[in-house]
Amino acid sequence: MSELMSKPKLRWACRRGMLELDILLSPFVEQGYDALSLEQKHDFERLLACDDPDLFAWFMGHAKSQDATLQQLVDTIVRRVRV
Repeated sequence: MSELMSKPKLRWACRRGMLELDILLSPFVEQGYDALSLEQKHDFERLLACDDPDLFAWFMGHAKSQDATLQQLVDTIVRRVRV
């Protein structure tokens, strides 16, 4: 596996073109990212590489990712931010 992004780079990557995504991703990086396993951290980076319209649909529940691992991470983020 490749090296993980630094925390500042993750923060920057979480700044998206949609406020709804910013509201979900930025707090997660600050409050939930460190608790992820190494594999989940790599999956989170894969999630950040996805297009905003796809992320929006997944996070808003309009669609599900065809990648079960990414969908599980989306569900984790949504649960974490709702608390």
